[in-house]
Parts: sequence; C-alpha cells; structure tokens
Amino acid sequence: MSLFKQGRYSGYLRPLSYLIDLSIINSLAILYFFQNIDPFVYIFVISISWLILSITNKFYNVYRYTREVNILAIILRQMILFALLMLAFAGFFHDLNIYPLIIIKYTAVSFLLIAIFKFALFYLLQNYRASFGGNFRKTVIYGANKKTLALENFFNKNPEYGYMHSKTFSFEDRKDTNLDASFNYIKNEEIDEIYCSISELTNKQINDIVDFADNNLKILKFLPDNKEIYSKKLKYEYYDYIPILSLRNIPLEDSINMVIKRTFDIVFSSLVIIFILSWLTPIIALLIKLESKGPVFFKQSRNGFNYKEFDCYKFRSMTPNKDANLYQATRGDLRITKIGKFIRKTSLDELPQFFNVLFGDMSVVGPRPHMVSHTNMYAKKIDKFMVRHFVKPGITGLAQISGFRGEVESDKDIIGRVKYDIFYIENWSLLLDLKIITKTFINAIRGEEKAY
Repeated sequence: MSLFKQGRYSGYLRPLSYLIDLSIINSLAILYFFQNIDPFVYIFVISISWLILSITNKFYNVYRYTREVNILAIILRQMILFALLMLAFAGFFHDLNIYPLIIIKYTAVSFLLIAIFKFALFYLLQNYRASFGGNFRKTVIYGANKKTLALENFFNKNPEYGYMHSKTFSFEDRKDTNLDASFNYIKNEEIDEIYCSISELTNKQINDIVDFADNNLKILKFLPDNKEIYSKKLKYEYYDYIPILSLRNIPLEDSINMVIKRTFDIVFSSLVIIFILSWLTPIIALLIKLESKGPVFFKQSRNGFNYKEFDCYKFRSMTPNKDANLYQATRGDLRITKIGKFIRKTSLDELPQFFNVLFGDMSVVGPRPHMVSHTNMYAKKIDKFMVRHFVKPGITGLAQISGFRGEVESDKDIIGRVKYDIFYIENWSLLLDLKIITKTFINAIRGEEKAY
C-alpha cells in the first residue's frame, strides 16, 4: 500500500508547509530586517525553535473540515508566541541590538505572508477537490437515521471537503450482528473512513467495527447517540492513575483565558465609556428628561456569575411603573416612551452596562442576564437553564445575534437561547467574542425585529 493514498492529504504537504514557512521567516530576517546577524546562528536557533513551537501549538494541524476562523486563531496564537520567542532571542543576544519595534514589524510581515500561503493552500485544495475530484476520502456510514442522513447529505453536497460517500448500512434488526458483508465491501472498495451512529448499533457491533478498523488501518468516527452525551467537548483528566471524563469543558475556567477575557473587557468598556458614553449620555439624558419625568438611568436586579444578584444599568426607556421589574417589554408596549422606542431599537439603552463590565459584574459578551423573577421561573421549567451562570453575563451574546433576543414569547425562545448560550460557554474564544461584537454592531445599525 502506498504511503501517500488518494484518500488522504499528500504526505508531502506538511513538510512543504514547514519548508515554506521557515524560508519566509529566515529570508526576511537575514535579507531585510536583521542584515548584520550571523545567518547560521539565526537559522539554526530560530528553525529549531519554530519546529518545537509549531508542534506544541499544533500549527500545522489543519484538516479539510477545519473552519477558517480556527485557522486564523492558530495563526494569531503562533504569531504571539513567535514574537515572544524573538524578544527572548533579542534579550539573549543583546549585543546584536535587536529592538522591539523591529521585532514587531518583522513578525507582522512574516505572518502576513505565512497567512496568505496557509489560506491559499487551504482554498487551493478545496477547489482541487471540488473541480477535479482529487484528494478525496471514500466513506461509509453504519446506521440510518436523521443524523446519518444529514451527514450523507453533507458529504454529497460539499465536494470541496473531499469526501466521496459510498454506502450507508442500515440495521433494522439490531439483533443481527453479522458485519462480514460490510467489512468485505469496505476492503474491496478501499474505503478510507467509517462513520458509526452509536444509537443504531449494539455494543458487540461497535466492538467488532473498532477491531476491524484497527486491524485494517481505517479511520473510525462516531456520531453521538440520542442522549447527545458524546456531542460535548469532553475533558479528559487523570486523578492519580484513574481516568476521569468531565461532560463539560469550560474554557473560561482556565486562568489564562480568564485574564485574557477580563483584560479585553476592561479595555473595551473603557474605550466605549471614554469615547462614546462621555458625550452621548448628556444627549440621551436630555431627551429622556424632556419627554417624561423620572430618572435617566434604570436599575434592575439580575442574576449573574454563580447566580449572584447584581444591579444592571440601562437608559430608562419606559415611563416609571411598578411592573418594570416583573414584566418584559412586549410589542406595542404602552409603557415605552418615544425616545425609549428609538434607543431600544438601536440598543443604545444597553450602553450603561459597560459600567457593569468595568465593575466586574458583567462581560462584553456572554449569556444575557434575566430578571430575578424570570430566572427563578426558567430555572424550574427549562432544562440546563442554570448552566448559563457558569460565566459572567454579557451585554450581547451568541443567542442574541442568532435570533433569540428580546421578548420570550414561548418556551421555544428560551430553549433556543439556552442552547446557544451553552454552546458559547463550551466553545469560548476571543475571536468568537469579536465576531459576536461585530455582528451585534451590524444588527444595531440595521435594527432588529424583536428590538422593541
């Protein structure tokens, strides 16, 4: 069997990527940025360091199903680590007089070229698969249900990912555990990857398929069962020598991620307060006062991190009323003032919450906090609602940009909101926060249907 199979990436691609990236960082350094440096010392030290850094950071672990945002995240992380590496190199060889500004320029130019090459190769392979049918992997699926049908449709409708689906094996009678015919088909058709629906197979069938895949060098992957326990990003740990699986991995429990997010919150909220709220607040305050009597700001108790109550601030958008802390605004709500309707439509009423962010009660991005009375109600009737309180609440969130903002008209709305909030909690990244902020800004300009 050839090492470089049709069904896999060519074995030359990763070494080629290493070679091109090393050529970029070394040639830019020696020919342009650090011309007085000893080229042999630099190439040796930086090349070895780059290889170690890339393996640790999994810089070249980009697959056909990897999303562009994940590739960008890998590149940014590698760039930061490489910049720190260069600063350490400059400190060790201080007699070379390599200054930080030069290192920043060198790193920026190097990674711009590396990013261009990386994305060019990624899209080139996609076009190659879609247009010429090359670099494909042949697949089979065990089990027929909605999830396997969706996977089969994904394979057939997205040729750029390079999957060629051959057959789906259905098991109407799960007592029939004879898989020999399917195994022969996989070997004869030179199938590369096997996908199994756990809910459609018995334990014996799963064990037989695992043994077959291991013994025949086939890639084996599983679709989650109906309980969806396997759809989670399971955290694998050891207590002494005992393996432990955690069903929920929360990135923001990591101290480094907590520092990154809190630093971002402080910087972003400070910029908004200084450059926007400093002049916008007097204007909105004047308009609110001219239309109705009452305070400029509205304070409401909400549940935040670890279910702790805090005072959430907003620009007042309603006439003062005793039901403000009990009932959400509804379409055509008579309590909403004219200026209130405008600031709610454009989400300007939420801007004072940047003070909540600065004080540490909230984050710029996170699950939206609910009124205390609503939180108590939803906690009793909506499954997993309390998971949202594992992180700080946000001014905006993934649920809000996904169509689940504003009034909760039915249980379907709050269930959808919880679903997106849990996804955000388990998949947090700074890039995801930036994406949500950008989409929120665009939606605020356009105006949203449920912003009333």
